[in-house]
Amino acid sequence: MARVGVLFGGISAERGVSIRSGEAVVQALRSRGHDVVPIVVGRDIDQVLRAANIDVAFLALHGRFGEDGAIQGVLEWLGIPYTGSGVLSSALALDKLKAKELFRLHNIPTPPYYDLNGPVSDAQIEERHGSFGFPVMVKPRREGSSIGVSRATGPAELRAAVDEALRHDDGVLVERFIRAREVHVAILGDRVLGAIEVVPRRPFYDYEAKYTRGLCEYFFPARLAPTRYQGVLRLAERAHHALGCTGATRVNLLVTEGENEYVLEVNTLPGLTATSLLPKIAAGAGLDFPSLCEEILRGARLHSRAGVDRSVAREADAAVTRDLGDA
Repeated sequence: MARVGVLFGGISAERGVSIRSGEAVVQALRSRGHDVVPIVVGRDIDQVLRAANIDVAFLALHGRFGEDGAIQGVLEWLGIPYTGSGVLSSALALDKLKAKELFRLHNIPTPPYYDLNGPVSDAQIEERHGSFGFPVMVKPRREGSSIGVSRATGPAELRAAVDEALRHDDGVLVERFIRAREVHVAILGDRVLGAIEVVPRRPFYDYEAKYTRGLCEYFFPARLAPTRYQGVLRLAERAHHALGCTGATRVNLLVTEGENEYVLEVNTLPGLTATSLLPKIAAGAGLDFPSLCEEILRGARLHSRAGVDRSVAREADAAVTRDLGDA
């Protein structure tokens, strides 16, 4: 039986959410008879992983150093298969600017935007914004769970929103606000599971709305005409493939009252908490939570070192250690 390490915690702003995801996954996999080792991720993760002696890693991490290709690179180096997307796809998906550039390259509609790099003066913001107009959404370039995200309706709010985003990253994305329904599509391997509509009881789907019970209404399937529903699923799948994603992802879209749909982002390690959308969509598609976790685990693999036996990786590490000792 494979020894499964569930990695959660981490050092990002989403640590609390990750802990809740990880604890839920540990319980679900144990209920299916798996040999599970909970691994709380910190700065010493390389040593912890070597000591844990796991055969496969289930990633329940969110945000930077967990969802951005960093931990994926460590696992590739150690030769430990892991769930989710590879190093490059993970990095591209978390970087909102690079993801949007790829969406445009693949003719995937996404809201108009521009970027800023801090620190920036009022004059620089005014010059960059120009005739872009209001309202806008202002986001840290590399954060998840709507952390540091604000809506601005004028120059003063824009300045404050940029400052808030710069508290979390040195890059900022300013995106045109589009009045639309917020729809999320879940993809699991080569299957598109379905789309859910989210109606927050707050100005937008922010961190509090995402993780506080009772602050959102959910409609599954999303309240769309059948042909448009299928179109939204196809658009989400195109975004998933444009970034080269694998495993389970959740694609965030805006669907207007007209005929326009826009992709906001692709989440390569979606939340697995009680209020998370991936489990809700999976349940609507007939997968209970333990089954969902087992399906995600089944897709674990190496990417840049696919097919390399773990013993080979260990021998390579030992050879490097010997060489350093000889030197």
